Amino acid sequence: MCPRQILGTRLDISAVRLFPDALPQKNKRVLTMVDGCFADGVSVATGCSMGHRTLRPADEGKIAATFIDTRNGRAMRLFALPICARATAAARGAASRWHVYLDTYRQLPAEDMFGNQEVRLNFDVDAVIGKNGSRAVCARCCEEILNQRKVVRAGQKLCRSCAGKSYWSWKL
Repeated sequence: MCPRQILGTRLDISAVRLFPDALPQKNKRVLTMVDGCFADGVSVATGCSMGHRTLRPADEGKIAATFIDTRNGRAMRLFALPICARATAAARGAASRWHVYLDTYRQLPAEDMFGNQEVRLNFDVDAVIGKNGSRAVCARCCEEILNQRKVVRAGQKLCRSCAGKSYWSWKL
């Protein structure tokens, strides 16, 4: 275990308290947008995962996660308070700052570690989740397209890559 995994797990426990009827989930009700290297810890207490399409990366350079109840649209952002300076001060003279972080994240009360705020989303949750079982074949590259991610151009079903809307493109 690394310190950030513990931080992620502790943050999740706080999220479970905010969404007691939805977490830990068994039915893909909660979508979690997570930033930072603590994503592995985030999935532990909530049941959200990349494989179930309920855990999504959000690269903002922060230690935070936004938990979205897909039934009612409620979105709560949980974030780590600036506790690194506190842990670093405690680390002076310690054998390892890593171990001090580990102990700090294990022992501090949640209210000293995390803040939370209800937020408004700037995207359509239904579009992110997609529809399970929806499949198409790209007319250009012939790869299968899942979860309503096809793009229709001139009557052809295309994947996002062939439609020019991907994070990557074919190397020609």
